[in-house]
Amino acid sequence: MLPKAAFGGMLATVCLGLVALAGSAQAQDGASGYHLLKKVQLSGAGGWDYLAIDPESRKLFISQDTHVIVLNADTGDVLGDIANTPGVHGVAVASEFGHGFTSNGKDNNVTMFDLKTLMAIDHAPTGKEPDAIIYDPASHKVFAMNGDGNSATAIDADTGKVAGTVMLPGGPEFAAADGRGRVFINIENKSEVAEIDSQTLKVTNHWPLAPCKSPSGMAIDTEHSRLFIGCDNKMMAVMDAKSGKLVTTVPTGDGVDANRFDPGTGLAFSSNGESGTLTVVHEDTPDKYTAVENVKTEKGARTMEVDPKTHNVYLVTADLKPGRPHPKAVPGTFRLLIFSK
Repeated sequence: MLPKAAFGGMLATVCLGLVALAGSAQAQDGASGYHLLKKVQLSGAGGWDYLAIDPESRKLFISQDTHVIVLNADTGDVLGDIANTPGVHGVAVASEFGHGFTSNGKDNNVTMFDLKTLMAIDHAPTGKEPDAIIYDPASHKVFAMNGDGNSATAIDADTGKVAGTVMLPGGPEFAAADGRGRVFINIENKSEVAEIDSQTLKVTNHWPLAPCKSPSGMAIDTEHSRLFIGCDNKMMAVMDAKSGKLVTTVPTGDGVDANRFDPGTGLAFSSNGESGTLTVVHEDTPDKYTAVENVKTEKGARTMEVDPKTHNVYLVTADLKPGRPHPKAVPGTFRLLIFSK
């Protein structure tokens, strides 16, 4: 996989420029209809990880090394910045409480911030190296996946206080909530999925994912109880979230680190950073899936977000230069790619 937000880099002022696409050939639709709509150029240094959207306020959150860039999802304008989030990986939104949360991998904590002002309200301690972070509306809890702690920290979305810790059977990656009190977590080093009860904070099941290896991204179709899981061996695994049965696998590109599902179109997505592609998969029925297209993006574009209102897909990347243990982002080349139908 390509590097995550643990890249070094200095906090930089974000500059924005919209680069219009020239030539109608660039905007022609492929089989999925998705094409590059625009690029948003962002100046800054350091690595990045997950994106998140608040569909109601139209805020798009982009994690970058020590801070979170906040954009207007419709115009690309910079709305603000959430500072002092060292090693930030992800953002979770609990709009009913007016709160957002960032997982700060280097500080081993979560920042709770005001969704309107973007100002920090409080911090909650986590386990070691909190990575992905999600909100579960059924329990009103935020769950931070402690990548090096084999655990997940549950945080009350209203008060920002730690509600408990869930010990997991291995190292967690991304997660998804079904809205009915169950949270599903990829256990990357064991290639399985753990199911937890979001009220009792207990592991209730863990299911093998073979032939999927090293699962990273995860998305969910809550209506049909289907999980879409990105695997390091170039496939998307589709799992029945009720039984843990593997429904099917679909080929994807290389270097996936994020998956999303859009209930409005019935499309599941895999962002493949090594291949520089976006795999688009159609849910024909809950048990049948068709790989529609591998849309060309850019190398390094391994994380993404989908807007359920416009159906736009947002990805980020930068020019990369060789480095150890991972390639490094070239300062001033960080950019957002917006794909539209």
